[in-house]
Amino acid sequence: MKRKTAKEILVDSFHEVASIKNIDKITIQDITENCGYSIATFYRQFQDKYDLIAWDYANQITQMMNQVGKNGYTWRQTLLDGLRQYQKQKDYLTNLLVHTGGYDFFIRYMSETHAAQLTAHVKRLREEDYLDKETELFIRMYCLGTACLNCEWILGKIEATPEELADIYERSLPEPMRQLLTEK
Repeated sequence: MKRKTAKEILVDSFHEVASIKNIDKITIQDITENCGYSIATFYRQFQDKYDLIAWDYANQITQMMNQVGKNGYTWRQTLLDGLRQYQKQKDYLTNLLVHTGGYDFFIRYMSETHAAQLTAHVKRLREEDYLDKETELFIRMYCLGTACLNCEWILGKIEATPEELADIYERSLPEPMRQLLTEK
């Protein structure tokens, strides 16, 4: 049995508090009191609540990206699982986007996190240490576009199922990555 780390426990606590309180009103004390940790323990793990949010998001994306290509786990499945995760966390993510100054920041952070993960994955698939400038720009464009669309979908500005969005995201892959990511 894998035990949760202090970081994971603090993230879970943050999510619990965020389910009843606007994120901009949550204090470090709220997070630590909820899980029984000290404020010092929080600061040994994170700089602030925004560092916690960033770590949580990057950790989730990393876990999904690490599954691509293993045991038949496809790019489409990665997209679908990511969208289903967003759907499951809709209330939390809406709170994050609406009750912080973070909408633009979150889009930027989301797209940069996705681009870093996708770049690393494409490098592994190509067995290369670097990517040409054009491929890097295609990755950034793709990730920025999907991040913006994800946020609009989370906020209810776009009506679509996770399956419909996964299909659109897969079909909109730039050509240099299409064959690499969609091979069966």
